[in-house]
Amino acid sequence: MNTVNALDLIDAAIADLEAKLNLAPGQSLSSGSTSTSTSGVGTSKNTKEEKPNNHKTSSNDSKKSSSKQCTKNKTITTQNNNNNNNNNTPNPKTQDQPDICKLEFKVGKIIKAWVHPDADKLYCEEIDVGEETPRLIASGLRKHYTLEEMQGRRVVVVSNLKTKKLAGFASFGMVLCAASQQEEGEGSDEKVEFIEPPEGAVIGEVINFQGLPPPQPWSGAQVEKKKIFQTCAEGMRTTEEGLAAWNGHLFMTSGGPCTCATIRNGAMR
Repeated sequence: MNTVNALDLIDAAIADLEAKLNLAPGQSLSSGSTSTSTSGVGTSKNTKEEKPNNHKTSSNDSKKSSSKQCTKNKTITTQNNNNNNNNNTPNPKTQDQPDICKLEFKVGKIIKAWVHPDADKLYCEEIDVGEETPRLIASGLRKHYTLEEMQGRRVVVVSNLKTKKLAGFASFGMVLCAASQQEEGEGSDEKVEFIEPPEGAVIGEVINFQGLPPPQPWSGAQVEKKKIFQTCAEGMRTTEEGLAAWNGHLFMTSGGPCTCATIRNGAMR
């Protein structure tokens, strides 16, 4: 009797609870009003969680934008400096090449020249070497060329030297010339002339050397550290025919060899 009464009481309690929750007999809680209410709470919770997510996305986008701008600024800064100045470690693959191939000589054209305001011997030049902007170079040639003679000249530029300031003017390379041996006696002057590429050479092309592999130029910092130009200068001379050469290897362009107007067997610098 007690067992029957207990079961009846349990069934009555379940029915009463179902009635209070507006559930049909045997209906699961997941499909009733509680589920709807729970779903509503869940939606509200999800809505609240979306706000910090949106804020996080906005923050990430801002960081990405800032990062891109910094990268752009660094790129612009790099372009305004001589990018040959930086790397101090030569590529092992280029160390065994002849020293002259570690330098970079380019065909150039002086598009503008003016007198350096603070130096008696210097000209300042803008030289087209086939790059995005002209090279600014200072040359001690005022004793040897008039300002009119400088304009429009085709020249050979040593283009991977470390940037130097000459009387306050930043020079991004040097113009290659030949000089006659100075005569003995006080007051004697040496003669200096441009090393000139042929008319058929393309502005900006890199000069090769007859009988040697194509140059793989080092950076300006590497050239400076290892004194590559000074080492090569010992072998750079004009020939009896007035051709530019390094230890007998001619300076060659697509239009032929580079030459000097009148100086024979002269040191090149």
